[in-house]
Amino acid sequence: MPTYEYECRQCGHRFEQFQSMKDEALKKCEKCGGELRRLIGTGAGILFKGSGFYQTDYRSKSYRDKAKSESGDKSPAKESGSESSKPKESEKPKEKKSGGEGA
Repeated sequence: MPTYEYECRQCGHRFEQFQSMKDEALKKCEKCGGELRRLIGTGAGILFKGSGFYQTDYRSKSYRDKAKSESGDKSPAKESGSESSKPKESEKPKEKKSGGEGA
């Protein structure tokens, strides 16, 4: 059952009334007996259930990378975990072979 909001046209008294949708709108103010008008309410609350309603449900790393490239942001995406702290294979210093071993 919904909650309706009413306002008295004479004294300005505002109140809410919990009543069935089948019930007729109230006519008289409980304070002064003046004429009431039913106000348009905000409606019922909406509950979003399931996946797909939140930004984190569909924002994958590839989606973020593509959005960054389209927006003109040239900074690389952050890598997660310890992989970002390890140097890449091409950045590792090459070991020198000594000529005295096994030759």
